[in-house]
Amino acid sequence: MTEETTTSATRPVGSARGAAEVGTSAGNGRHTGMHDGDARDQVTIRLPAEGAYLSVLRTATAGLAARLDFNLDEIEDLRIAVDEACAMLLGQAIPGSSLECSFVLGRDMITISVSVPCLTPRLPSGDTFAWTVLSALAGDVDARTGPGDLLTIVMRKSRAASGAA
Repeated sequence: MTEETTTSATRPVGSARGAAEVGTSAGNGRHTGMHDGDARDQVTIRLPAEGAYLSVLRTATAGLAARLDFNLDEIEDLRIAVDEACAMLLGQAIPGSSLECSFVLGRDMITISVSVPCLTPRLPSGDTFAWTVLSALAGDVDARTGPGDLLTIVMRKSRAASGAA
C-alpha cells in the first residue's frame, strides 16, 4: 500500500474587471462563487482517508486561518470543525481512498471543502448533535454528494470584525 499526501496551492490570476470566478471546490470543477477580487489563494491537501492524518489538516487549517487574521478562538473553532467534518466523512470513505481538503482564502473569509469517495454517499443528517456542533463552530455549513461517488462537506467562516464588542 502506498500512502499519498499531496498539497497544492494556487493564486488567482487577476482579470481586467476583477469579476472572473476562480477556485474550485474539492477539485470537482465547481466554482466556489468567489470572484478574484475576493479570493486570495487556494490550497488543496490530499491525504489517506484515515484518522491518523487529521492532525495535518488541523495544523493546515490553523495556519491558513492565522494568515487571514482570524482570532485565536476562531482558529480553534475551525480546527475542531475540520476534525468534526472529517469524522463524519471517514465513516463512509472507501477503504484505502484519499481525503481531499480544499481551502479558499478570501479577504475576511475562509471556505473549507472536505471530500471523500464513498460506495454509496449519504448526506449527514442536519438534525444531529454533531451537525449542530459543526454549524456552531464553522458558521455556514453545507453537505453535498457528487459528482460521482464523492461526499463533500463545505464550511464557510467569516472573520470577526476587528474592534467588535
